[in-house]
Amino acid sequence: MKSITIKGSKRESVGKVATKVLRNADKVPCVLYGGENPLHFSANELDFSKLIYTPNAHTVVLDINGDQKINAILQDIQFHPVSDKILHVDFYQLYEDKEVNMEIPVIIEGSAPGVMLEGGTLEISKRKIKVRALPKNLPDFMNVDISSLKLGDKITTAELESEDFTILHPDNTVVCKVRTSRASMNIEEEELEAEGEATEEGAEATAEGESKSGEE
Repeated sequence: MKSITIKGSKRESVGKVATKVLRNADKVPCVLYGGENPLHFSANELDFSKLIYTPNAHTVVLDINGDQKINAILQDIQFHPVSDKILHVDFYQLYEDKEVNMEIPVIIEGSAPGVMLEGGTLEISKRKIKVRALPKNLPDFMNVDISSLKLGDKITTAELESEDFTILHPDNTVVCKVRTSRASMNIEEEELEAEGEATEEGAEATAEGESKSGEE
């Protein structure tokens, strides 16, 4: 998995006043968990753009004060409810021999016959899938091939299993499916109605013919 480097500076004070000063300077207060003790530091808000405003998953290299580099993943992030400015970020330290949980983006590949030929609609239920794996086995994304999906078919998380990671969803969790579109349903209903009307007309014609035959 690709990594993004974020340069940070240790925080000597973690009170509300110090935090406000940091935010006014366009810096983000951060905490790194997973070590012996939480590590409090700050980083420039602009440095988070490639990590947060992207559909891709990344690990992070935290460069603290230029003399300490720590591998981590983004654990939690808080935004201001009005301005959407980043208020706080939590990281979790990575270890080569310790599994970690992470959400991995889903990438759809191919064209479904149920959509292209049968008029269905592709419905994506999961944009990200949570997995547990060693850092070296974390995938950049989950490939989901829909080239064999016909109308009514679906792909579940059970079909994406791998020896490199464990998927943290029930096996029957639907990732995507091809469902009947409204247009197709309307056409089917119209066809059924037409068939029903034709059957009724045929029955009426038959009854009328039998009636005339009886009169004769």
